[in-house]
Amino acid sequence: MIKTENLSKQFGDFWAVDGVSITVQKGEILALLGQNGAGKTTTIRMLAALLHPTRGYALVAGYDTRREPEKVRASVGVLTEHHDLYGRMTAWEYLDFFGKMYGLDKETRKKRSSYLLERFKLADVAHINIGKYSKGMRQKLALARALIHEPPVLLLDEPTSAMDPESAQLVRQEILSLRSEQRSIIVCTHNLREAEILADKVAIIYYGMILVFGTQSAVKSKFLGNPVYEIRFSKPWHPRKFYLPKGVRIRKHTPSVLFISMDTPEKMIPLVLRVLLEQNAPILSIRESPRTLEQAYLKAMEKGNGHRRGAPHA
Repeated sequence: MIKTENLSKQFGDFWAVDGVSITVQKGEILALLGQNGAGKTTTIRMLAALLHPTRGYALVAGYDTRREPEKVRASVGVLTEHHDLYGRMTAWEYLDFFGKMYGLDKETRKKRSSYLLERFKLADVAHINIGKYSKGMRQKLALARALIHEPPVLLLDEPTSAMDPESAQLVRQEILSLRSEQRSIIVCTHNLREAEILADKVAIIYYGMILVFGTQSAVKSKFLGNPVYEIRFSKPWHPRKFYLPKGVRIRKHTPSVLFISMDTPEKMIPLVLRVLLEQNAPILSIRESPRTLEQAYLKAMEKGNGHRRGAPHA
């Protein structure tokens, strides 16, 4: 649904985006992460066919953004970070206006507007001028606008910005349900916890270039190493000596807990448990020690900063 190859944009002598190559399949959510000014918004504008790339290409919903911009724009729903809403309009008028812009007939506009206002819990205030809405209500209405024409691709820039926790949770649930409807979604966000909840894949962009692109698990492994597993015992276990299968590394061992790592956990963990039980270990539980996307992101930024400092000497 979304594919870019060497996607780049130059403004004067400055490369805002330089060589971005990503893919997003139908039914996937990609979190595009990076600092302010890293190139996220420029990338989104190129994917929405609002900017022409200087080099490289992007395919969105099967259309080339350079050669078929009108078809791309008809296939995407865009939520910008700073969405201008018409304060004197009601929500009904606003969605109806954009439905007309997308060529929807009157009956379809009415049906879609009613559905989206109910979905985002705005039906009770749909006849009030938007200028009286809270920031969270405006954000939900802007997302409804992006969905009015049922696009197969969504490009969302800070979708829960300025929302209270309840509204933010509602929007995250809606984004996940939209994925299940086989849409492809890119979410730009500074909220790394939100990205961890939503994303199937992650791309970290740094000064216009992709530092890493892949599944959350792959990104975490790249910057945090192999996962560590925590085996807890129901009572203190004091063996004089015990053994583990070859390839299992002990990170830490106390009478109440054992921390281990390995290269192929899906194969080794059952073997580890069997071997420990043979040694009468009173195993209570086993779990993967938490490794957050935030930890991986900060490690990636450290790596990026190191490369950038070293660039003049290369």
